[in-house]
Amino acid sequence: MLRRRSLLAALPAAAALASAWDARAQQILPSLNMFIPAAPGGGWDGLGRAMEVVARQAGLVGSMQFENVGGAGGMVGLPRFISQRRGRGDSLMVGGSVMVGAALTNKAPYGLKDVTPIAKLTGEAAIIVVPANSSFGNIGQLAEALKSDPRGTSVAGGSAGGTDHIVLGLILKALGRSAKDASFVAFAGGGPAQAAILGGQVKAGISGYSEFAEQIKSGRIKALASSGETRLEPSIPTLKESGIDVVASNWRGVFGAPGIDAAARGKLVQFVTALHDLPAWKELLQTRGWDDEFLSGEAFDKYVRDDNAATEGVLKEIGLA
Repeated sequence: MLRRRSLLAALPAAAALASAWDARAQQILPSLNMFIPAAPGGGWDGLGRAMEVVARQAGLVGSMQFENVGGAGGMVGLPRFISQRRGRGDSLMVGGSVMVGAALTNKAPYGLKDVTPIAKLTGEAAIIVVPANSSFGNIGQLAEALKSDPRGTSVAGGSAGGTDHIVLGLILKALGRSAKDASFVAFAGGGPAQAAILGGQVKAGISGYSEFAEQIKSGRIKALASSGETRLEPSIPTLKESGIDVVASNWRGVFGAPGIDAAARGKLVQFVTALHDLPAWKELLQTRGWDDEFLSGEAFDKYVRDDNAATEGVLKEIGLA
């Protein structure tokens, strides 16, 4: 009986030891530098920090360091990542559709073609919000203001030419106005845009749901509509069902530095794939309201090229490029 009790007592310690061993066995990268080409508090930063929490808890990575360089939809940070991280297999940059649009709008000499696609991770519909004390009680009232006085109805969002800007342009086009009439106030990230909305500096805002979720739940910001195919929340209608024929989403993913070899790229793809397969990641996606749009390797290469071509067509159509 004593031996049985001793064995039972030893089981929790053995389980903990086994868990620790599994964590070490699962480690894919000893360290990882995460480059966020946006200010803290926005969608790219949120994705990078979420990756850190899940990856470190699972033991996929030993340590992670972050660098935020915001501005112009990633166009300020991107050349820094290209020049300083070239050939380094221990670095990832978070980016996505916003950067595609920003590169085209700014006619930048560089873009996602100059980095190494690793994986597409998430998709997220945009949400249209107003301050809690706004006179706009629903999307129809905001739409009327945009239709009658677009230049006098300021809307905050991310960078010029990014997903938020494109959504506003598409809304104006659907309302029979020109996208060139938009009063879009661009910010370096979701955090600064949120502050402008809360401070009443703009009439409305557009960004990913996750960036406004806490303020919506607290009642400080009012959600009027989303740009997705289906509702993000039962109480928030889509633009399409509200009579505004617009459907758009914002994808986010990660990219390696330029000039890395096949082995380094493979290791980064392995890391992100293992992260994506974790139950904790699936749970986090649901909590954040992010759609799982995982795509890696050559398939992601093709997706980035196709998205660039499609985005260029949309920007030209609505007068932003």
